[in-house]
Amino acid sequence: MSAPTYNAWLNRFAWFTAGATLFLICSGGMVTSKGVGLAVPDWPTTFGYNMFMFPVSKWVGGIFFEHTHRLIASTVGFLTIILTVWIWRADPRQWVRRLGFIALGAVILQGVLGGLRVTMLKDEIGIFHACIAQAFFGLLVFIAVVTSRTWNASPGNTASRSVLPVAKLAVVTALTVYLQLALGATMRHQHRDLSLLDFPKANGQWIPDTSPAAIAALNNWRDTQALSDVTPSQIWLQMAHRFGAAMVAIAAIATWSAVRKSNQIPSLLGRLSNILVALVAFQIGLGAWTIWSNKAADIATAHVAVGATIFAVTVALCGIAFRFNYLRSRSQSTWPLVEAREAVAS
Repeated sequence: MSAPTYNAWLNRFAWFTAGATLFLICSGGMVTSKGVGLAVPDWPTTFGYNMFMFPVSKWVGGIFFEHTHRLIASTVGFLTIILTVWIWRADPRQWVRRLGFIALGAVILQGVLGGLRVTMLKDEIGIFHACIAQAFFGLLVFIAVVTSRTWNASPGNTASRSVLPVAKLAVVTALTVYLQLALGATMRHQHRDLSLLDFPKANGQWIPDTSPAAIAALNNWRDTQALSDVTPSQIWLQMAHRFGAAMVAIAAIATWSAVRKSNQIPSLLGRLSNILVALVAFQIGLGAWTIWSNKAADIATAHVAVGATIFAVTVALCGIAFRFNYLRSRSQSTWPLVEAREAVAS
């Protein structure tokens, strides 16, 4: 099968749609961090108005963040429709076309989940909504990768060295990052305030005391600070998130190390692995800052944005690594034929 023709504008639009989705995730993070998810109590209308006709003069306080989140979501939905149609018309690969339709279905599902979160008032829907958002973003990044010039580039020096170990490690890293994002989403939607307000310790201890007496004393103190009460499960959830951060760091370093050990790995994978490790280090710093600031909205939103970006980098690493491995395998399988033809010709 011949390689599809590279469509520069389609690829640029795919990246633009992915970028708009990252902006949407940031907007959703700001809504959750500020606790204004229900500032607009109705859906799909906004205080009875068509959301696109809602007067700008009424965009005040929490309404501004919730209403603009809906408008950004509508824009991403519109962009996804265009992307799906464009892929269907311009890309001959059936599996890529299917990815476009999956993206369209995912963005519709996201819109419905966002509406149900408002009308049904269930935190579980908000958590699912956040997790699907990250998966949708990863899908758009993958679509951008498979429509890029790199996807059909010559395997080059990959012909002499397998990148499959790197690809497998990248998958493990991507899954670890996604699970960490899910833990973070659960924390943000289940509890208004952080259950642990210090770092690297937890309530002054390396292993927090969650006995009934300790929890009662802790909640008495939190009441004096106008903080919401906590439960042992909420404390251990935040501890799991900290443990998850360590696992992400280990997986990222392992991927980076695997790339460095393979001196004939494509330079693009090297650059992506460098970016991955740098972002993870920055993200850990943001996580600590989020705790020290008691989840200040701007810091917490930056933490969400960098987490999504890390996931995007791991998705790109997975796609490119597996693609280079496939191109290497295909080029090696054709070498005997080429040599035979050259021998006959000579």
